Amino acid sequence: MSDVSLTEAFERQMPQPVAFKSRLALLKRLADVVSLPGSRVNAFERAVTADLLVDMLRDAEPDERRRVARRLAGLSEIPASLVRVLLRDQLDIASVLLNDCASLSDPDLIDCARHTGVGHRRLIALRRGVSEVLADVLVEFEEPPIIDALLRNDMARLSGSAIETIVAVTRGATELAATLLHRPELRPSHAYVLFWWVGKDERRTILQRFAVSREVLQEASGDVFPIAAAEGWQDPLTRKALQFIERRQRNRAALEKSPFDSLEAAITAAQYGLTREVAEEISYLSGLKPMTGAKIFMDPGGEPLAVLCKSTGLPKPALRALWRGLRRPEIGADGNPDPQFAYVQTIYDMIAVDRAQTVLKYWNWSLSSSMTPALIRAIRDGEDFDADEYSVAQKSAVLALRHEFAQPS
Repeated sequence: MSDVSLTEAFERQMPQPVAFKSRLALLKRLADVVSLPGSRVNAFERAVTADLLVDMLRDAEPDERRRVARRLAGLSEIPASLVRVLLRDQLDIASVLLNDCASLSDPDLIDCARHTGVGHRRLIALRRGVSEVLADVLVEFEEPPIIDALLRNDMARLSGSAIETIVAVTRGATELAATLLHRPELRPSHAYVLFWWVGKDERRTILQRFAVSREVLQEASGDVFPIAAAEGWQDPLTRKALQFIERRQRNRAALEKSPFDSLEAAITAAQYGLTREVAEEISYLSGLKPMTGAKIFMDPGGEPLAVLCKSTGLPKPALRALWRGLRRPEIGADGNPDPQFAYVQTIYDMIAVDRAQTVLKYWNWSLSSSMTPALIRAIRDGEDFDADEYSVAQKSAVLALRHEFAQPS
């Protein structure tokens, strides 16, 4: 006799659950009482009935529990104890309420999310009108299928902290990025960080949609520049903010200390091999900190090079010189222009100078200017940090640089 036959024979000998007609009838009557309107049953009577029903459901068969769930799904108000036991039930029973009951409260759904599994959380994420509080709880688990369902749910509302968590999750689940980019809650600060690990299509979308102009900022704060200059730029907060707002990208003060006569001369030297020293000089002359410059030069896609050249007013041949200095192919194996280099050149043509400067300045602001010793330790050691303790720029730095600072295990 085969193993399968032995198993079947054993199961046939096992006692099968008995479908007691009295139990089915009583479960139905209790569910009917719970379903009565307030004019027919008072709150205490409903509560006592719900407690009795919950006690029976704990030992009832799945089909019996499913029948009760179907009976209650259309109610506008269900006792909390009854909702809790049904939502924590196996998925095919809980789904009756999760799919069809519109009256479930956030506390009910949060309890379900925290005490069940992925299947339950996915059905919650697909519900109409998912609130920010509920979405925050769902995102806490950092499960790509759940996040994907939330992002595709146009009726779900996502908080800023949820978006920040999702951006971090996309580092290991880049397939979420395309959907995330269409969410109305996504802000430029999120997109500029997301840029560093997504694919070329998503990068192009970010540069097209989120590379914004600073014209309004420049007009609004134009009179502040001479005031700050008269004070000798002594206030570091004002200085950093105005560095982001100003139209100029190149650093004139760095040119006075540089061994190169101009940024163009440094680029010319770089085409024969981009050494660390030359890379740092290009960074300084471009108004960047070396950390930001290193991130740009090390990026495998090359789009940041196009942003750097466009924002500093360098012509397209400068982009080719940097590409060559990084020892990247200009010609493919088939003798035609290398597809990646051709694509990076289209990025250079696509983006306007002012918008490229916004992206570059934000990268520099978040990746270096906002860095503090405590923040560097948090990034390097992979520590959890209180999001409210840091600025937007500092949180962006944590997300963008944590991988680079990660220590080998």
